[in-house]
Amino acid sequence: MVPLLVLWTGMPQHRANGTSLLAIIPIALVGALVYYFQGAHPQVDLGFAVLLMVGSVLGAYLGARAMYRIPERELVYVVVAVLLLVGLKELLLP
Repeated sequence: MVPLLVLWTGMPQHRANGTSLLAIIPIALVGALVYYFQGAHPQVDLGFAVLLMVGSVLGAYLGARAMYRIPERELVYVVVAVLLLVGLKELLLP
């Protein structure tokens, strides 16, 4: 989502990152509720989900604080590098 916000709307990288994170909240909430209430048995491991939430909140907080120390141009390069690494991993180790 972040690259599309930057490329298609011309949004600055910092704002695209924040906008993307905010947009994920309702998407994840609706998806989790459907998996939880779908069928006779919930498809959500609540204990593990809590651990993931704690780690995610901490990581998001620290990442958002660190993001403001990275200039716009370098942040774009970091996002590109991460996308390239994930793409290469998927091609080489599917």
